[in-house]
Amino acid sequence: MSDASDIAAILLAAGASRRFGTADKLLATFAGEPLALHAARRIVELTPGRRIAVCPDDHGMLAELLASRGFEIVVNPYPERGLSHSLSCGIAEAARGPETAALVCLADMPFVSTGHLRDVVARFDPSAAPVVASTDGEATMPPALFARALFDRLCAGEGDRGGKALLAEAALVHARADELLDIDRPDDLPGH
Repeated sequence: MSDASDIAAILLAAGASRRFGTADKLLATFAGEPLALHAARRIVELTPGRRIAVCPDDHGMLAELLASRGFEIVVNPYPERGLSHSLSCGIAEAARGPETAALVCLADMPFVSTGHLRDVVARFDPSAAPVVASTDGEATMPPALFARALFDRLCAGEGDRGGKALLAEAALVHARADELLDIDRPDDLPGH
């Protein structure tokens, strides 16, 4: 069991969002505010030791919105290299701090609750459960938490695989399928 103050929370917000079309998916309005702010708010409510956001630049609207909510902005200049490159950027920054683990969240998952994030953190144990992931009973996915001892392996991933190999060994925390939905296309946004 761990405390959120020992965790670096990483919000991955640098994806290319090709299936969403030409608009910036993470700035699309959902329930009255930009999509990415829903996941960001849950991280703020969790009160981790650090909040890190991986963005495609450090001066765009998304980076400014996240920085105004206390996130350290890390730039992924090559979002086309896939999720693992964003993960590597975020983990490299987390490794500079003293936190015992990194909680990885996706900015296009607006329905994940703060309670679920707390459950993931509570399930973590550096030796007995060094990887904790979310599941809807069928798939294993983020939000996921990784012990500091695994940071080097996470930084070595390529393409869209990210920490997928490590997730196969994860302790699982269940959530409703609708809580773990992500937004890929404009039609995925309620009301569209």
